[in-house]
Amino acid sequence: MAEGDNRSTNLLAAETASLEEQLQGWGEVMLMADKVLRWERAWFPPAIMGVVSLVFLIIYYLDPSVLSGVSCFVMFLCLADYLVPILAPRIFGSNKCNLVKTRRRAVGWWKRLFTLKEEKPKMYFMTMIVSLAAVAWVGQQVHNLLLTYLIVTSLLLLPGLNQHGIILKYIGMAKREINKLLKQKEKKNE
Repeated sequence: MAEGDNRSTNLLAAETASLEEQLQGWGEVMLMADKVLRWERAWFPPAIMGVVSLVFLIIYYLDPSVLSGVSCFVMFLCLADYLVPILAPRIFGSNKCNLVKTRRRAVGWWKRLFTLKEEKPKMYFMTMIVSLAAVAWVGQQVHNLLLTYLIVTSLLLLPGLNQHGIILKYIGMAKREINKLLKQKEKKNE
């Protein structure tokens, strides 16, 4: 058992070194973003909500055309790509294990999706069609900017909700309520 733990630790160290090499100047920023998204401090969730709300309020107020919006976004990315490798090592510390674990989790989900596609193509096809049709319907019913705001906010809060067990808590509550309803239905049928 200890040999397996040692192998896992060595593999994690190798992946961490590889990721560090790939990220070079962006590693420190990614680590800080990871800390913020996992809510390591109590004020991180309101800060996330405030920043996202401010960005979307500015977009709503300015009401840029698609071309102007894309141009400003790409200019911001170019500026970040230039400044982050210069400034990040001076501002942030370094601990890349969480990034490796998050990367493993994302790759695992991606592999599961392709496994489903290979092993059960009809199930994959039906799941994708129904999911995309539902997303298209919601997109038709809700204003694009509001929908984008809700999606971005949800995605940014999801790691912290997961880290603090809030999602599992509410899933457990929902399961208990569903079980109660099923038991009540069984009693009525008897």
